[in-house]
Order: sequence, then C-alpha cells, then structure tokens
Amino acid sequence: MPLADDEVLPCGRLLSRTWEQARDGVAAVDAHSASCPHCREAVEGLAALNAATRALRAEDPPGLQALADRVMRIVRAEVRLGRLLPLADTVRDLRIAESAAARVLRQAADTVGGARAATCRLVPEGGIEVRVAMTVAAALDRPLPDTVDQVRRSIFDAARQALGLAVTAVDVIVVDVLEPSVQSDRAGTGPTAGGGS
Repeated sequence: MPLADDEVLPCGRLLSRTWEQARDGVAAVDAHSASCPHCREAVEGLAALNAATRALRAEDPPGLQALADRVMRIVRAEVRLGRLLPLADTVRDLRIAESAAARVLRQAADTVGGARAATCRLVPEGGIEVRVAMTVAAALDRPLPDTVDQVRRSIFDAARQALGLAVTAVDVIVVDVLEPSVQSDRAGTGPTAGGGS
C-alpha cells in the first residue's frame, strides 16, 4: 500500500514500489524496471542511502533518534541539491546541481520562438561529459525540424557559455502543441498544456 507522501517517478512508477522490487529482487523480471533510467537512478540513490545508514549504525551505534536525525540530514541535502554534474574544467573539480543546470537550459529553450520547455534531464556520460534530454511544446506555424534544431542550438550555446558544461548531445522530444496565439519569447514559462518540470 503506497504511503500518503510517496514520490511518483518521472516514468509514473511509485518510488516505494520500485525500491521494494529492487530490494526483493523482483526488478530482474520486470521489464520496465530493468530498462527505465528513472527507476534505475532511484534504486541506486536509495541503495547508497541504505548503505550509508548501515555504515552509520556500524561506526557508532547511536540512539534511534540520533540515527534518524543523521539520515534525514543526508536525505534533505540530497533533495535540495539533486545530482551534481561536473563542469568542463580539467584543472578544478567544479560541479553544478542538475536542477540548477536544467533551469538554465529550459530558459534557453524558451527563448526560441514557437517553443516552450517542459522537462529537462541531464545524464552524465563519463568524465566531464553530459547528455541533455529535453521535452518541449512547439507551435506548428513553421516546420517542426527547424524549431527543434533551433532549440538544440540554444541549449548547446547556454550549456557551453552560461554553464561551462561539456554537452555531447541534446535530445529534443516534442510532447505537446502550442496554440498559434501563444508567444514564446518570454523565458521561464512552461507549456500551455501538460508537462513536467
């Protein structure tokens, strides 16, 4: 039975269900869990938290309240920052929170006429390289491939110039259609129909 505040992953699965399947070894027979990057990332994060909790218990067996407080501090810090991504600096180990980088890239996509960013995910590809996956709503007053190419170029430019990210690829998926009357020259607004953050 799901908890009242159970998180729903971007793929639509409940976080608690994904964790229970992974913990019980059911994910291997569930095709979705085996192939979904959102479920895999959630399980990896919870496994790390589980390992950290066990390590804390072994290192200094505190009272239950002290242990709960320490675990919650770790969880809150992770939720606030999100995943940390490396910047393209080979000398210094500089990083940026995925949520902050995604916000800048969504704003860059919103500067393209006839496009509104919906969701943005940044996936590390090893070393300092990152792949961007963005969903957008687009108007149909000009060829869709032109709009998508312009969104892609805007994201590449913002990633390089504003953030210093080494982006290897930008995958743009059109998930909704903007009404012809909607102007998309304002940054920071979402699609008129559905879409995530």
